[in-house]
Amino acid sequence: MARLFDAYIIVDWSAASKPAQGANSVWVGALARDARLKFRFQSANPPTRLKAREMIAGLAERFTARGDKVLIGFDFSLGYPAGTAEAIGLDTAGKPAWQAIHDHLASKVKEKPDNSNTRFAIAAGLNYAMTKGPLPFWGAPARDQITTLTGTKGDFSSSPVEEYRICEQWVRKTHKSKPKSVWQLYGAGSVGSQSLLGIPTVKALRNQLPNSAIWPFETGFEALGAEALDGTDIVFAEVYPSLVTARPETGEVADQAQVRALAHHYYGLDEAGKLGALFGPPEGLESTLIPKIIAEEGWILLK
Repeated sequence: MARLFDAYIIVDWSAASKPAQGANSVWVGALARDARLKFRFQSANPPTRLKAREMIAGLAERFTARGDKVLIGFDFSLGYPAGTAEAIGLDTAGKPAWQAIHDHLASKVKEKPDNSNTRFAIAAGLNYAMTKGPLPFWGAPARDQITTLTGTKGDFSSSPVEEYRICEQWVRKTHKSKPKSVWQLYGAGSVGSQSLLGIPTVKALRNQLPNSAIWPFETGFEALGAEALDGTDIVFAEVYPSLVTARPETGEVADQAQVRALAHHYYGLDEAGKLGALFGPPEGLESTLIPKIIAEEGWILLK
């Protein structure tokens, strides 16, 4: 069985407020054919999110120009728990909930060359829209805490949305891993800030790169075959690096090792004809949950 993709770009995102490199910064890894048609992995460590966006676009354009199909994986949530768009008060009459959220965040997040950002103020504003209090977003350094954004988790029994998406609940149930909630903005392992700042980049890349689609929102939540990618050159997906063991090689930082390990992981699955099935729902998932996943929540490209 032929591979679905010819290039695999994995991105480890960062919410740093100033240019940063090394550990806990943005890493972009690409596994693709070299001049001798051999698959070779290369990684880069752009100091800002804007530089990273430019790099990812440049790689994707170079690969697709030579006829490659490209998988681009981001290590943050591409969606929010069902009901989020409604709770914020977004207009979903002419667009799906996930798109309304992507559009809204893109209007709020203004990336700058110095990497500064206002993610805590944005989250506080979203909390005010949803609950008038410190829910559902939580976690911030003391200087950024206000009445609608506190340093500790609130009581989700009074929240209009769930603490975890369906996919995070699934991973916690079926894998030996505990992904954090998209609402947690601060603290070890948190992904909320990366999602707030990363989703606008995915939207920008989706708009910039022709024949691209965000899974599962635009592709459908079903197994992919070559025919399903006819007319689609780039697929954006959410990935979770902790599901794959990554051992840093000499000179590597952990984030760099993770993007390398995950790129090779998806390539190996693709070579074995097993990757396409992962774009569909896992066995045992209740079919009644799928509309929520496609409309607003998204899913993780699991192993």
